Amino acid sequence: MITVLRYGHRPGRDKRVTTHCGLVARAFGADRFVLTTRDESVLRSLQDIVDRWGGPFEVAVEENWRQYLRGFRGTRVHLTMYGIPVDEAVKRIDPSQDLLVFVGAEKVPPEVYDVCELNVAVGNQPHSEIAALAIFLDRLFGGRELEREFRGKVRVEPMERGKKLINLEGSP
Repeated sequence: MITVLRYGHRPGRDKRVTTHCGLVARAFGADRFVLTTRDESVLRSLQDIVDRWGGPFEVAVEENWRQYLRGFRGTRVHLTMYGIPVDEAVKRIDPSQDLLVFVGAEKVPPEVYDVCELNVAVGNQPHSEIAALAIFLDRLFGGRELEREFRGKVRVEPMERGKKLINLEGSP
């Protein structure tokens, strides 16, 4: 079970970025996306994607993030530009354990660095947490997550040119 914990979401500012973190989490192999701040519009958007495009994928809120993080049973990973290289980190992750991936939206308290077993950097330069999450999950799964079937109500028919969306429920 892989959970992505989105810390510090600011509803007036971060809706799009947090939604995209959730979309990446789902598409790249996570099982659960947890917000530390309730934002109904983000929750609705992500649940709508799960309903139409398939899952399984759970979206939840845990406002007491410290308790949630500390109480998590498994490996806790913090994505930060100050961590060890991603390729080194994925070698240290035990695939038999549950995994929590901590992704910050605002300045992360120092205690997170101590509580997490691995502080992981996707490069040591400033960039998007969305990119870091995608690359981390891709390296973790070795690219296999891109072959998953979601069994939703719709799917894209891959083609070199053009766009084709298949409605699997039979209605227009």
